[in-house]
Amino acid sequence: MSAPIGLPALEAELARQLVLIGHGGTDWTRPRAHDQGHVHDVVIVGGGQSGLAAAFGLLRERVSNILVIDENPAGQEGPWDTYARMITLRTPKELNPIDFGIPALTYRAWWEAQHGAAGWEAVGKIARGDWMAYLRWYRRVLALPVRNDTSLTLIEPLGDGLHRLHLDGQPSLLARKVVLATGIQGGGEWHTPAMIRDALPRSLYAHTSEPIDYAALKGKRIGILGGGASAFDNANAALTIGVAAAHVFIRRPVLPRINPIRFMEQVGFTGRYPALDDAEKYAVMASFLGHNQPPTNDTFDRAAAWPGFLLHLGAPWLAVEQTDGAVRVTTPQGCHDFDFLVLSTGLVSDPGLRPELLLVAGSIARWADRFTPPSGSANALIDAHPYLGDGFELLPRTDDGVAALHGLFAFNYSALISLGLSASALSGLRTALPRLVKGVTDQLFLDDRNALIADLLAYDDVEFIGQWPKPSEEAA
Repeated sequence: MSAPIGLPALEAELARQLVLIGHGGTDWTRPRAHDQGHVHDVVIVGGGQSGLAAAFGLLRERVSNILVIDENPAGQEGPWDTYARMITLRTPKELNPIDFGIPALTYRAWWEAQHGAAGWEAVGKIARGDWMAYLRWYRRVLALPVRNDTSLTLIEPLGDGLHRLHLDGQPSLLARKVVLATGIQGGGEWHTPAMIRDALPRSLYAHTSEPIDYAALKGKRIGILGGGASAFDNANAALTIGVAAAHVFIRRPVLPRINPIRFMEQVGFTGRYPALDDAEKYAVMASFLGHNQPPTNDTFDRAAAWPGFLLHLGAPWLAVEQTDGAVRVTTPQGCHDFDFLVLSTGLVSDPGLRPELLLVAGSIARWADRFTPPSGSANALIDAHPYLGDGFELLPRTDDGVAALHGLFAFNYSALISLGLSASALSGLRTALPRLVKGVTDQLFLDDRNALIADLLAYDDVEFIGQWPKPSEEAA
């Protein structure tokens, strides 16, 4: 087993490998001038794993006039150090989602450089904090252009292939292409049942996607709605901090046990899904969405081991009401009183729910616009998703929306129906990233095709300088 070589040695080897694959070089894109400021070829919204990897993918294609923006402080991008509460990632450690086939850029290389080969063998699943540390290293060692504390509020189409990105409290940006690498919530919004939203003040409930001060709930009782993996992550996190009781309520009579992602990883679904026709995609995703992602076995065992943990099966919430500063939940099995509620109720994907898309949402094609399922099999969750092109580009409902949407790409969870486990899961990133990069760079090239072709036809730089007959022979 090899000993750790240290990160400086790994970074030197990475630099060598980047040279070997010809990384870098002069951009081929055509600069755009605008009287209101610099025009970026691409602005990527979101500096988490998808946004960082998309930026590197563009740099590999010699598109460097790019910028990544993220609303969070540096090092806090994505869910890993904010609202994610799992102990480890749920995906197999062997996945290589964002390294683009460069050995020294893999998570395993990063880990072994610090802990050796034996350290890697000892890893069961990747710890959540370690994955975030790797992403920070990935950003630093690749010198990716990220601007933190920058929040997008609105995308304004300007015509002529340009978009103005309005920012909260900062000057706007101009971009030819905008990639929405905005994660799970970036395609819609987290779902809060109206029954809860209408009955309770916000001080008495939170979604699992939000910051929750479990320390302030020490010694108290919480009720958790939902049977997905995040419900058990939050139960364990709360009980670890000192919450007295965490009750998880599931409407199904049995726990979810099947995780279709594991099958998709094994048989090529993650990469080949886009080749399916619309009817096949609709059927696959109707089945997929019918499965709650189960907790990992270790997550369930950790939560269930606490004396304050209780699981209620076949127990949908029928009503909630505030009672003297607490909450009463009514289920078919009776009433339960809690000090606070936590909602593991998933999300709804619909571009109409995104404030930054306010000016263009009405032009975006949804699945309901492009595909009619067989009678009796319609799925409202699927129908609300955007119907994307092969390169993650937003497509218009009618020809009137072509100009406004040109250059906008949805590399977030809302791509699930059109392009599968792509930006929505680590499992899909390895094959989705090249597809996104191709989609963006193809558009950039085609937008400039006339100038590029004209320059090619006029190109007359002399490369060959040989002569025949040789000057010495001609003189003789």
